[in-house]
Amino acid sequence: VQLVESGGGLVQAGGSLRLSCAVSGSIFTPDVMGWYRQAPGKQRELVAVITSGGRINYADSVKGRFTISRENAKNTLSLQMNSLKPEDTAAYYCNAIFTRLEYWGQGTQVTVSS
Repeated sequence: VQLVESGGGLVQAGGSLRLSCAVSGSIFTPDVMGWYRQAPGKQRELVAVITSGGRINYADSVKGRFTISRENAKNTLSLQMNSLKPEDTAAYYCNAIFTRLEYWGQGTQVTVSS
């Protein structure tokens, strides 16, 4: 199973970016998919997760600004990020959980300038 992220980049504060993640190598739909991020010198943290049934959880720091979505038929995951702040700067990782198996993408860098 492979997860490939895309859509990162450099944006000014207040701007928007959309991240995408494509899952390949499995005929099954992940039970849970999510986005995590890791800033330099900090631990990886949850940004948002969504179940195959559509239940969503967001980190408090991104509520109202970020929107997670997925297309089960295509095994894709997206993260729309609006009103970006410099503190959102991090490497963003896609995560997929199939029952007991967990997979990670290699990450995409998001940099927000002030």
